Amino acid sequence: MRVFIAGGSGVLGRALIPLLRAAGHEVIATTRSLSKFARVADTGATPFLLDVLDRTATVRAVVDTRPDAIVHLLTDLTAGDSGSNARLRTAGTRHLVDAAHEAGTSRMVAESISWVHSPCREPATESDPLDLDAPEPRQTTISAVRALESAVQELHDGGVLRFGQLYGPGTWYSTAGRFGDAARAGELPATETVTSFVHTSDAAAALLLALGWGRGTWNIVDDEPASGHEWVPRFAAAVGAPPPTSSISGDIGRPVSNAAARAAGLTLRYPSWRDGFFA
Repeated sequence: MRVFIAGGSGVLGRALIPLLRAAGHEVIATTRSLSKFARVADTGATPFLLDVLDRTATVRAVVDTRPDAIVHLLTDLTAGDSGSNARLRTAGTRHLVDAAHEAGTSRMVAESISWVHSPCREPATESDPLDLDAPEPRQTTISAVRALESAVQELHDGGVLRFGQLYGPGTWYSTAGRFGDAARAGELPATETVTSFVHTSDAAAALLLALGWGRGTWNIVDDEPASGHEWVPRFAAAVGAPPPTSSISGDIGRPVSNAAARAAGLTLRYPSWRDGFFA
């Protein structure tokens, strides 16, 4: 199968490409930067320069390569700006889906996020409504997620994976990442907010599986949602930071259920962040 990865030079793309190659697939992976061509090629994929915000170029790229499947991993996390990420989820996804229509490609798997529901102690499932009434800037994020998921599922085999907070090398939740730096600076407090995590290796394995799942939405998280009072001290220890301070955020967060993905065949190398953080 020929697989076109939009956003192939990122953390998830680099984790997924070797799995696809090992399974015998041909991979074309896009990047917005020529400087990342070698990084993409080293993983076994053919690099392709593309800015998906350019609709004409995106349609031409997909039509010319005629992929059997598209994997949408586009994010813009460099500045931590929710607005730029939202633009990729709306305009970028729209261009990719239009390109898939033009090329006759009906299979797409797209990266989404799992923290999209209103705060509650009950675990969220894929059928629970999105938190569309949230205040800004969260409302911009949730609206963009809705646009992404709706566009992808126009396709006959459009699948959406709602990932938990990604951790592992190259992510914000790593020794050299944004939150690793914050923990060592004493700026990552332990609060009551509940978070669901997933290791990048498990996220990549889920993407490979999802190419055979067809149309639908799945939460890809580990088995143990946890409040910051639980996970922050262990994360701090894992990245060489001092014990965190405790505080109240006013947001209880929301645990997320992975039952649907588990039933579809997902197995986790790291069922809990407790082991994954130290791995």
